[in-house]
This record gives sequence, structure tokens and C-alpha cells, in this order.
Amino acid sequence: MPHRLLSHFFFALLFIAASASWTGTSAQFNSKPDARTGSVVTTPRVRAELVAHAPEGVGPGQPLWLGLQITHQPEWHTYWKNPGDSGLPTELAWTLPTGLTAGDIAWPVPHTIRIGTLANHGYEGTVLLPVPVQVGPDFKVPLAGNGTLDVRLRATWLVCRVECIPEEGDFALQLPVRGSTALHAAAFAQSQADQPLALAGTSQVQVQGERLQLRVRGLPAAARGQTLALFAETPEVLISAAVPGKDWTQAWDGDAWTADLPLSPQRGDTPERLPLVLALEQRPADRAAPHAWRTVADVNGTWAAATRASVSPALAAALEANKAASPTPAPTSASLGTLLAALAGGLLGGLLLNLMPCVFPVLAIKVLGFAQHGSNRRAQRLAGAAYTSGVVLSFLALGGLLLGLRAAGEQLGWGFQLQSPAVVAGLAALFTLIGLNLAGLFEFGQFVPGRLATLQARHPVGDAFLSGVLAVAIASPCTAPFMGASLGFAVAMPAAQALAVFAALGLGMALPYLAASLVPAVVGWLPRPGPWMVTFRHAMAFPMFATVVWLVWVLGQQSGIDGAGALLALLVAGSALVWSLTLRGRTRMVIASVLIASGAWLASAIGQNITKPVERAAQVAVGATSAWHAWSAERTAELMAGGQPVFVDFTAAWCVTCQYNKRTTLTDSSVLADFAERKVALLRADWTRRDPAITAALAQLGRSGVPVYVLYAPGKAPVVLTEILSVAEVRQALAAL
Repeated sequence: MPHRLLSHFFFALLFIAASASWTGTSAQFNSKPDARTGSVVTTPRVRAELVAHAPEGVGPGQPLWLGLQITHQPEWHTYWKNPGDSGLPTELAWTLPTGLTAGDIAWPVPHTIRIGTLANHGYEGTVLLPVPVQVGPDFKVPLAGNGTLDVRLRATWLVCRVECIPEEGDFALQLPVRGSTALHAAAFAQSQADQPLALAGTSQVQVQGERLQLRVRGLPAAARGQTLALFAETPEVLISAAVPGKDWTQAWDGDAWTADLPLSPQRGDTPERLPLVLALEQRPADRAAPHAWRTVADVNGTWAAATRASVSPALAAALEANKAASPTPAPTSASLGTLLAALAGGLLGGLLLNLMPCVFPVLAIKVLGFAQHGSNRRAQRLAGAAYTSGVVLSFLALGGLLLGLRAAGEQLGWGFQLQSPAVVAGLAALFTLIGLNLAGLFEFGQFVPGRLATLQARHPVGDAFLSGVLAVAIASPCTAPFMGASLGFAVAMPAAQALAVFAALGLGMALPYLAASLVPAVVGWLPRPGPWMVTFRHAMAFPMFATVVWLVWVLGQQSGIDGAGALLALLVAGSALVWSLTLRGRTRMVIASVLIASGAWLASAIGQNITKPVERAAQVAVGATSAWHAWSAERTAELMAGGQPVFVDFTAAWCVTCQYNKRTTLTDSSVLADFAERKVALLRADWTRRDPAITAALAQLGRSGVPVYVLYAPGKAPVVLTEILSVAEVRQALAAL
């Protein structure tokens, strides 16, 4: 017989509570790291990593560099030593072993970032802030600790888009003393190339009222005649937002470069010397070629000190202009053709969802429930309308939650609920309970008063509505394989258009049940009620248990073997408790009490393993061949810069289609041979747990879920393959290289 109304209500509440719990912990980001300090700190806006370069080991006279490498999400930036009109420079506080002394940050040349009337000096993309370390004569090689040094760093940085967020992190690194450390040699070499060279020539600044006349000699021949960018290391001396050619001018007088510069209204007293950085506006194609120079100009004359304001006029004007502005740009409306394609994709994807093992039992039992209505056409139509309403409204609620969190700055994609181990464990418990109910172990009516147990009979419309809610709860993670492109378009659309796509998805999923309720011929095809319906119901328990197996495996990818084992143990304990409640008499109370006590002890002893994360490297290694490596945006850029094509597999353990493609097309011998022949680097972006960098990369490709397969080739646009991957499609894309 169909599930009782109370069961649907309980299931819906369980899913909503689990989702709400995830949102509460993830939406409120805490930039302070936890007790397990490592070399990487990831926030929704940056990925910061402590790196080292000691190619000849650690010893007196040997080169040793430490550094903080910051990878920014798109549109976010951090600041140079002089941040410009607003901002704060990144600060590094080191804790080093005796004999090691850290120097100042060797700041790479920044670029100007203009936001409205503001101009800042900083970095976007990936930047390495290197620090030279001096090894003194009193340095001694540690006798313990496997010959390694314990390097610790406390870093603070301000990351901004239009809004600004202060962040911090604690980092730790074990540095081998005698071995070579050169994993990030390329990054340190590029950072060295990005340093301004010391200029041997003379520089003079002449004060003339509210302006400065700068004259620089000694620039190399390659720079002569070129347009230069100027950065003052001392804050609030020059107007950062001054526009070249309009607010300040430059010219060449033989081998001397001259500039007429405006003084800042917030300037202080006149210094004796003014450090400046000059950089070529057009950087040479050779990234290692010199392109910036540092000079310290002697200041002749004295300017009148200005009254210091609390904020610069440029900053005040920008704040005033942005009072009513949204921190994120408004989405652009999709064209009619794009919107119709997204709606059609949603409708078709929703239809296919009914074939999922976790959805089909719910749909099949509900459709067979029509046989109990007999010729009551009104009851059938009401049930169909209520089920459709439950499905569509639930998809609208999930879509609204996703859009709301993204508008608040969260880096999320569709299927985000399964990136939380707590939600995965909750769904596993839910499906176990459904399976036990379908198998006939218990009926909810046994545990509640008779008045509540008959709610289904008295409110069949409510029962059908909650059936739709339940179907969405268990089906939503399966949507991305069928309609990744449609959802990718949807999250970039205005809210009304995006919600229309989610409604189309819900309508497609509810369409089979709605059609059965409206078309009498469909009901006529159904067999007559009989004992076979009990057998069918029992058989539908096994797809539910298969779904539990899959969810336990997903949790194992997120929390390791200990997490999966803890979940299995708690599921067994919970099932035993449900069984004990079906007993009668005093035996029921005794056994149930023992099981409740033992279950509580078990949950306190091993329950924390369910939400304990495993290291990212271990996650990437699961199921991967030796040819695959962990994805990162900087790794992709590095390989592309070297002329090597890259194939990226955006995947997740909870994505069924991802696992199917991984074990079929991506392990096909002909595909692997083509990868090897064309020297294609294989990178795997694991989205099993939430990763803002992967979310941002998916958004750039117009996707909001996995699977996504992308082939990058130097000098060509990325090729995005279909979600259901075929051998022929991959080989054809490789042949085009």
C-alpha cells in the first residue's frame, strides 16, 4: 500500500533540516583556520598556500626563499605595499627556527585596478609574494624531526571586489634540511622576473606647487621611447586614480624619462627621498625579460602639507556612488532562443529523472495507487495536481535557495546539498527508513495514535503533495547529468527566468504522474488491485537499499573509510531500533531501551567521523589512475603556457554519470592511447566536497553542476564535451588538436 501521510511529512522535514544545517555552517564563512594547520588555507574568495624554494637544501650561504602564493577567484584582488586609494597590503608574520631570519616581501610589480572613481594597486589571478630568508652562522641542523625544519606563518590579507573582506590564516610547513625543495621553482622564477630591477641612474623630483616634475636617467635602451606606468611606494603622495595622458603626462628627453605628476590632497610632510617603480605598459612577450625598474628620487623643494582627511575624496565619492548599488552586477536577460532551449532542457531532464533508482519506486507506487481510486476521476485529478504542485514548488524552493546564496556571495553550484557529509548521512538514513517500510518491516501507523495514522485517508491531497516533496528531495542531486547546460544558463539569468527553468524541471519530473491522473486510458492500462501489489512494494525496497549503498560510498569519498564505517554502524543500530519498536509487550520496551542507550553511545563514540573531512589529495587518488593529477587553475595555466594540451574532468563522487563515464569512456584503451600520443595532461577536479575554485571554473564555462569535460589547447578556445561522454566524441576532439 502507499506510504502513510506521516511518513512523507517526516521525510520532508528530515531533508529540509539537513539542508538548513548545511546552509547554516557554510553560508557563514569564518576566515580563522581550525586547529589542523597545514600549508593551504582556502576561503570562498582565495586559495592561499605557504611554499618554499631551497634547491640546495638549508644551510649558510645557500639560497632559501619562502612565500605566500595567493590564487584569487574571478573579480577578486589583494593589494601591493601601497594599495592606492583604498585597501591594505598583505602582512606576513613568521615563526622560524633559530638561525633563520626572514626579510621583507619582495613585492612583484602590481597593476592598477580601477573600480569606479577609485584606483588600487594590487594583484588578480595568481600571485606569489616571496620572502628571502637568511641562514645565519648559528644555524644548526636539527637532530630530531627527520631532519626537517618547522616553518610557521601567520598571514593577514584584505580581499576585495566592490565589497572588501579581511581574512587571515595560519600556515605550517615541514622543510627538509638536506634535501632539495624546488617543487615551486617555476613560480619563484616567475616572481623573480616580476621584481623591479634596481636602477643605477639618477632620479630627481622638483616640487612646483601642487605638482611634481620627475626626471629619471639610466633606464635601459629597451625602455626608451616606451610608455611607462608609475607606482609610488609611499602611500598618499601621488593621486592613485590619476589618468595617464589626462591628469599626468610623460615624455622622453633623449635618454631621460620625464613626468608631470599631481600631488595627493592627503599628502603629508615632504620626504627627502621618494621610492618609485616604473614598468613598461606593454610587457615583452618574453615573460623573463626585464620590464620594471625601481628608483629612489631625491626631492627638491617643499610642498605644503595638506589637512589629512579620514578618507580620500575618491574613496568618499565611490562609497557615495555605491550606496544603492548591488555588490554584484545584475544578471543579463537571456535571449528568447536561449531561454526556450533552457526550458526544453529542463523539461526533458525532469522526465529522465523518473528513471533514477531512488525516484522510480516513489513514482511507481504512487501511480499504482490510482488502482485504489477505481473510477473516482476527481480523486485522481486532485492527486495528480497535488503531486505536481509538490514537485514544482520544491524545485522552485531549491532553486531560490541556490540563487539567494549565490547573490550573497556564496560560490555554489547545483547539487550543493550533497557536498555536505551531514546531508549525505541524513539521506542515507532517510532511504534506509523508506526501504524498511517498503520491505514491510514496519508501518508508521504502529508508532502514532490512530487519529494521526489515518491522516492519509482523510487528506489524500496532502499525501500526494508531500510525495512530490519527497521525490524532489531524493532526485535533485541527479539533475546535473541530464541538464547541466540548462542549469548553467539558469544561474546566470535574472531570478524570474532562472526560476522558470527550475519550474520546467519540476514539471518534467511530475509529467508522467500528471498524465496518468488526467488521461483515463493510462489508468485503464493498470492491473487490478491484488496481492501482487504487496510483492511489488517489497521489491521496490531494493532500489532504495541500493541508493543507500551509493550514499555510503559517496560519504567514504568525503570522510574516508572511518566515516563510511561509522555511518553503516549507525544505520544498523537505527534499523535494529525500528525493528524493536515492532515487538509487543515488555520485550519491546526492554530491547528498545537497550538499543537506544547503545545507539547513543555509538553515536558519541564514532559519530564525529561522519563529518570529519579527509585530505584533498586522498580524495583525488581514489579511483584515479597514475595518469590523472589533481586540478588547479594555476596548474592548467602552467601546462598551457608550456604548450601542452589539457583535458579536465570536473567530477564528484555523488554524480552517477561521472562515475559511469570514468569507468567506461575515460578508461577506454583507444582514448588513453590518444591522450598519450598527443601528450595531453589529464587533470581531475573533484567537486565531492565544496570547492570555490572549482565552482568558479564551472561558472566560467557556463555550467553549475557536474559532469563537465573540457579540452584545452594552446591558442584555441576550450572545447566543452557532452555530459554523457562517448569514446567517439573524445577521440574526435583529440583528432582536432
